[in-house]
Amino acid sequence: MVKRSVTFQSNRRIARQLWGQVSPTALRGLKELTSEDLLSIASGDLLLLDGRWYVTHNGLLGLARRNRCAGINVRPVPAFSDPSVQRWAFEATVYKSKTCKGFVGYGDADPSNVSPLVRGAEMRVAETRAVNRALRKAYGIGLCSVEEIGTVPNAGEKLPPRNIQTNGNGAGPKVRDRLCQIIRQHKLDPELVKAYAVDFCGTTTLREASREQVENFVQQLADWAEKDRNALLCQLNSYARPKQEVVA
Repeated sequence: MVKRSVTFQSNRRIARQLWGQVSPTALRGLKELTSEDLLSIASGDLLLLDGRWYVTHNGLLGLARRNRCAGINVRPVPAFSDPSVQRWAFEATVYKSKTCKGFVGYGDADPSNVSPLVRGAEMRVAETRAVNRALRKAYGIGLCSVEEIGTVPNAGEKLPPRNIQTNGNGAGPKVRDRLCQIIRQHKLDPELVKAYAVDFCGTTTLREASREQVENFVQQLADWAEKDRNALLCQLNSYARPKQEVVA
């Protein structure tokens, strides 16, 4: 296993900074997640929603990396997919080692079971859900992942029109403006914030992240900057690339 230093004390401190009073039950769960799985709130591995812990895609991928996961295979399931109505299903298989037979997980998404904020990105949501479920099976994580949370619209709800001014990930001007305001207000390095955002969302680039993921990141960044800027700076500095030596 790849070594990682995470303490319950640091996780508890950051949890209280971000979410205020945390129940004893949630703290007991956090202690177990810290000691057994080395999940870190500062790294964006966990979120506390309505008093319950949720693991993120980023957290699950980090867990797989630390345990030297041999590979993840993902494929669409045509029998349960219908692109004409944005319904997608994927099958993911996680191989913990070269001899592992694989842990299989399925993920589905359509406009009825995803947040309105990520409508239009159902295929990516379904793929992420499949990978998350397979990873949770492989490594015995009993938590639901954040990306699996969906909302069921009312029968008379109309789907919102797509905003042509938003970029590929649906993060519109209001989200970007708020992020820029946080960076200016707290004098943060934009490049380091971007690197942290990509890591938090668990994507290769920020454009691949869903609007919901970006909004969650912006909310956490704002809370952290307000309550403990020094701790946030330490986190951001961990993404700074070391200066390369100049060879004469």
